[in-house]
Amino acid sequence: MSGVPAFALEGYQTDIGPTPLDGSNRVNVLGRGFVLATLDGGNFTLHGTFAGLATSATQAHLCMGSVMGGTGPVIHELTVTTAQKGEISGSVTLTPEQVTALKRGKVYLLLDSQKAPKGNLWGWFQPAHKRAVADVPQQGNWYIPNILEDESNKKKPQG
Repeated sequence: MSGVPAFALEGYQTDIGPTPLDGSNRVNVLGRGFVLATLDGGNFTLHGTFAGLATSATQAHLCMGSVMGGTGPVIHELTVTTAQKGEISGSVTLTPEQVTALKRGKVYLLLDSQKAPKGNLWGWFQPAHKRAVADVPQQGNWYIPNILEDESNKKKPQG
């Protein structure tokens, strides 16, 4: 047995969809996609697909916000097919801070396109879970993100 700690492989996923719409960008911000990822220690590997863009994809980024749903800076560049339909992939090494952010739901994927250069599709990574199927009523428990709580905000018992 070696002295290296064992890390369990953790699965993550995100459905990527249109960034916020307004009257000026509605015709350019189209499409959907799905991305699966694994975290092995600090190694984060992802692969997914997208389709339905109004114009070709140009770049894809891994970003980190301050909360799930909040935006933030690019932390890694990803590989993307430069077409209206294609694949997104990447394998990056996350810092301990980025791993914690991922586990708290703060890491997201942002895909840019020719007509939406500041973001066409985006989605926040969550722990892997069963996906609902369209037009099929859900039975039993629904998925609720199990996001790591911020330990600094927890009150410690007194006494």
